[in-house]
Amino acid sequence: MKVSIIIPVYYNEENLRPLYADIKEKFIEKIDYDYEIVMVNDGSGDDSYKVMQELAESDSNVKIISLSRNFGSHAACLCGLANATGDCAVIKAADLQEPTELILEMVESWKNGNNVVLACRKDREEKKSQVCFANLYYWLVRKTSLPTMPQNGFDIYLLDRKVIDVIEKLDEKNSAITGQILWSGFRTDTVYYTRKARKIGKSKWTLRKKIRLVSDTLYSFSALPIRILEVVGSLSFAVGIVWAIVVLIAKLNGKITVSGYTTLFIFSLLSFGITMLALGILGEYLWRTFDASRNRPPYIIEEQSDDFK
Repeated sequence: MKVSIIIPVYYNEENLRPLYADIKEKFIEKIDYDYEIVMVNDGSGDDSYKVMQELAESDSNVKIISLSRNFGSHAACLCGLANATGDCAVIKAADLQEPTELILEMVESWKNGNNVVLACRKDREEKKSQVCFANLYYWLVRKTSLPTMPQNGFDIYLLDRKVIDVIEKLDEKNSAITGQILWSGFRTDTVYYTRKARKIGKSKWTLRKKIRLVSDTLYSFSALPIRILEVVGSLSFAVGIVWAIVVLIAKLNGKITVSGYTTLFIFSLLSFGITMLALGILGEYLWRTFDASRNRPPYIIEEQSDDFK
């Protein structure tokens, strides 16, 4: 039996040595089966890859990959899964905010026959703004896209080899790997933990990336944007018909002598806004279709350890 631990790395230079020491103490020294640690450098601009090379030299079970640029967390995780050789693989963050002991609990659940094991947060020691945004995102996903999304979401998970093979075959761009896991519908178990506040380094999970995650999830797993267009278009059409009837009756009764400039201006502005909204949403779908048709790889490997070559 072999377990792969996949760690996406993005500006985590200061975290990597304490992370490896933590994994060694709380996982490696407690197991009686094979393991590998696959670290994927997602275009970090600091010395993260240099530290990864040092760790790979000190432990032959540490395998490292460096992508040519920052492709995003989804691509880095996909790269790690594609190169993992274990019977199962665990995605673990590099920021030391999740307890490493979780891996042991997740592996035990996998041994009991679960193909997917999600590590879900029961509490978070973080800023209220971060917690509120995360809770809003997961609520939106549950209501619009994936009803099985845990209430407080998940970032850490274990996948069986058969699940990894399915995720690789999906070959989807501009998507969310967590959504793909839930969509696949494999037998799933859940373990819970308290997410700690980050003590080392600064998170690169910016507002822009959060908004991108929301849009990727909605456009990939939900018809909500199209449904919104249908509702807005139907309402605007209905309002237009009613307003036209009202104006016509008033005109026939002689109550309108001069057409109202203000009313015409507001109606034109509203119609223009609806049209631009529709074009924007349709453009998002069109761009995603075009991006998929180009068949570009989700990531490009610039350098990797000899174990992968």
